[in-house]
Amino acid sequence: MKKKLNAQYWNKRYLEDNIPWDVGNITTPIQDYFENLGEEAKTLKILVPGSGTGHEAQYLFEKGFKNVYVCDWAELALQQFQKQVPHFPAKQLICNDFFTLDMQFDIIIEQTFFCAIDPKLREKYAAQVHSLLKENGKLIGLLFNRTFEYSPPYGGSQKEYEILFQKYFNILKMEECKNSITPRLGSELFIEFLKK
Repeated sequence: MKKKLNAQYWNKRYLEDNIPWDVGNITTPIQDYFENLGEEAKTLKILVPGSGTGHEAQYLFEKGFKNVYVCDWAELALQQFQKQVPHFPAKQLICNDFFTLDMQFDIIIEQTFFCAIDPKLREKYAAQVHSLLKENGKLIGLLFNRTFEYSPPYGGSQKEYEILFQKYFNILKMEECKNSITPRLGSELFIEFLKK
C-alpha cells in the first residue's frame, strides 16, 4: 500500500524518532559551499525547504547568516529546531506546505527534501523553486544519484535531473560529490542551478 506522505506521516516519523536521514549536523558539501562564499553572502535570503530539524539553517544562523528561513510541515521537527536554536527568529520558521509558499529568496538549499516527495511532484517542485527564487537566484545542494529498495527516499539519476531542471535553470554544476558523508559517498550529486 502506498504511503500518504502528508504532515501527519512526517510528524509521526519525528514522534517515533524514525528519522535516519538526520545526520545530526550540516553535511560537508553544503558547509563547504557556504564557507567559500564571501562575507557579503551573509545578507542573502535563504530557504531550507523540508528542513526537518534544520541543521543547515542552524549552522548558517550561527555563522552570521541572519536571513535564513526554514519550512517544514512537520510541526514536531520545527519544535525540535526551536529548542536547538532558541534565538532563531520565530517569523523565519514556516510550518506549512512548501508548495503553497509565496515568498522570494536568493538561495534555496536542497538537502533530503526532493527525495522525500512523491516523484509525481518533481516537476511541480522544479517550478515552485523557480517561482520562489529572485532573479539570479540559485538552487544548491544534494540529490541522490541512486535508487532505493524502499521509499521514501526516492532516488534518481543525473540524466533524469538534467531533463527535469534544464527547463527552469542553467545547470552550473551537477557532479558527483567527493566530500559526501561516509554513508552517502558515491551516491550523491552536488548541484548549483541558476534561475533562468
